[in-house]
Amino acid sequence: MSDCIFCKIIAGEIPSTTIYEDDDVKAILDVNPAARGHVIVLPKKHAENIFAVDDEDLKKAICVAKKIATAVKKAYNCDGVNILQNNGEAAGQSVFHLHIHVIPRFTGDTVNMKWVPGEMPSDMDVIASEIKAAMD
Repeated sequence: MSDCIFCKIIAGEIPSTTIYEDDDVKAILDVNPAARGHVIVLPKKHAENIFAVDDEDLKKAICVAKKIATAVKKAYNCDGVNILQNNGEAAGQSVFHLHIHVIPRFTGDTVNMKWVPGEMPSDMDVIASEIKAAMD
């Protein structure tokens, strides 16, 4: 897509710091990182989000995310790694090209991706039925 910043990065029209690249996936350092070593994994074929991406492209991207997470853990000896993928503006997606964040985490860091756990619903079976019905 001509107006997609990630497509422009993949095409080499906008500079980036590449961590990994193959025929299908590119991984770059985030220019506005949540933590040192924050990497963004990009399928090269444009898809707006998880609802639009081809299954094979998603498989390739998540395998690269695992490879990057393993390298980040080794490079920084971090206590954990977030692998985050947002879909839709309400979920925090700001660039509408599917991408996976790999973020190193340390105990006591200031990265904030937490929520307050809610109460367990009394109608878990109803919720499960609603979701299962939508899978058909």
